[in-house]
Amino acid sequence: MKGLSRMDIDIGIGKTGRRAWGFDDIAIVPSRRTRDPDDVDISWQIDAYHFALPLMASAMDSAVSPATAIAIGRLGGLGVLNLEGLWTRYEDPTAAFDEIADLPAEKATRRMQEIYLEPIKPDLIGQRVKEMKAAGITTAASLTPQRVPDYAHLTAKAGLDILVVQGTVVSAEHVSTRTEPLDLKKFIAGFDLPVIVGGCASFSTALHLMRTGAVGVLVGVGPGTACTTRGVLGVGVPQATAIADAAGARIRYLDEAGRYVHVIADGGMRTGGDIAKAIACGADAVMLGSPIAAAAEAPGRGHHWGMAAFHPALPRGARVHVGSLGTLEEILIGPAHENDGRRNLFGALRVSMATTGYADLKAFQKAEVMVAPALRTEGKALQREQRVGMG
Repeated sequence: MKGLSRMDIDIGIGKTGRRAWGFDDIAIVPSRRTRDPDDVDISWQIDAYHFALPLMASAMDSAVSPATAIAIGRLGGLGVLNLEGLWTRYEDPTAAFDEIADLPAEKATRRMQEIYLEPIKPDLIGQRVKEMKAAGITTAASLTPQRVPDYAHLTAKAGLDILVVQGTVVSAEHVSTRTEPLDLKKFIAGFDLPVIVGGCASFSTALHLMRTGAVGVLVGVGPGTACTTRGVLGVGVPQATAIADAAGARIRYLDEAGRYVHVIADGGMRTGGDIAKAIACGADAVMLGSPIAAAAEAPGRGHHWGMAAFHPALPRGARVHVGSLGTLEEILIGPAHENDGRRNLFGALRVSMATTGYADLKAFQKAEVMVAPALRTEGKALQREQRVGMG
């Protein structure tokens, strides 16, 4: 954005703000070149680990179980298991999943709070990691910053490959007069595994998280299907702007330290077009929740809820019905038998890159984008009226 002035908008006397954009507000502009989709490389490498798909499956109980993490790994992605969820609170969480799926909407949050009061069992942390490792896949799992001192050592002992330190908003400078906050920089420097941290939604926070030594930064505060953070707290930044700002921080940090930190778009993506826009805005990979929860193999029984949905004092998520879109394979790599963009997500990414002329993800990050709020509606009146396609 060199040479462009920052355009602040008056909110009122004494307060200005930037205009921010979400995926629905922008479009990817075709270049002068097109490519054969078979010549496009959508693979992703972070630290020593290579993946056929630039995908992390979100650490949500409704989306990722040890079994779905294994299935996602075999398809070329990386599943992230929530080590503070049902899989580490119950030896067999089947009954808990069944009950959550059957709860009436008006009772879901309160009852989920009760179900998640079951204490975390440290032995199950190692057991779940070993279940995934036994399948021969790259393994990843998530802890909140508050739980890292208690449980991180157990993940390394069990053979985990990548640790994700994740919360609604994670900062490199948490201030507390009541507890000793996690020093991310010190923790990462002394920990044996590569660490991904997040979420964040601004240039400055992304830059500070990169300076902790993390190999990747999750970008997204509140865009997910099941998340209510933006309404409960009034906090968040639309994803296209948040990703572009974090990508700018990545450039700054690369100049500063000579080290490349991956930007991972976390949330707000339902279609292949959304994923393509996330990469075009600067993401190296995407983290998906609700599309995975809508797979036939997902543990949520057609429902989806986030990591903060069951918070005992201030829930910031809802249990939502996502139904079943098909198998994990159909959703991720096809074939698609519907035309709404929600299946064959990474086939769509490949075709989007081919259509706009880019050979790999790094090149696609340089794609031209424009503000285009009419993109989804222009000429689509019949689709809307008939509720087909993009309607």
